[in-house]
Amino acid sequence: MGQSLKKIAKTADQYGYVLLVMRHAKTEPANLAGDRARELTDKGRRQAKNVARGIESLGMVPDRIACSGAVRAEQTLERMLKVFGDGPKVDYRQSLYEGGVQAVFDEIARTADKYHTLMVVGHEPTVSIASEWIASERSEQSLLNLLQLGLSPASVVMFGSDKPFSSWQVHAADLFAVLSPKDFGD
Repeated sequence: MGQSLKKIAKTADQYGYVLLVMRHAKTEPANLAGDRARELTDKGRRQAKNVARGIESLGMVPDRIACSGAVRAEQTLERMLKVFGDGPKVDYRQSLYEGGVQAVFDEIARTADKYHTLMVVGHEPTVSIASEWIASERSEQSLLNLLQLGLSPASVVMFGSDKPFSSWQVHAADLFAVLSPKDFGD
């Protein structure tokens, strides 16, 4: 994806509200307890920490995080919070595991105006499809094309708007970055 992190940070600073949509980090292929119980691999744990460091270096540590209740998403966030600290308000939601695109929009809509950087941690294909629906018509076509390919584990999609999250609807925010763990040094 190879985008300049410095340029991305500058772009984010232009918006009053920034949304980060992330796919959980790399996981084991199967778990005897079922899909919801799948855990991160060693690589996934490294990815989560590296992406968190990258987000922190961009000055985009979220003040609210909505995370799927699946084990792999919770473990991803647990590793990230070691970097972010205990500043973000965290909500774990089963709906982000089973509720599809609407669950992502519900989390955005229920975010109070006092929060300016929101992160949603979820799963494919929901996170890439929701991101396509969130992206405004002003969004760069090359970034939209990346979403159509689906997001690799630990990838992050970044949006900005000057309107509070509670007012966001379909095509409400400018898509300004699609980053893979490699963009953060993994």
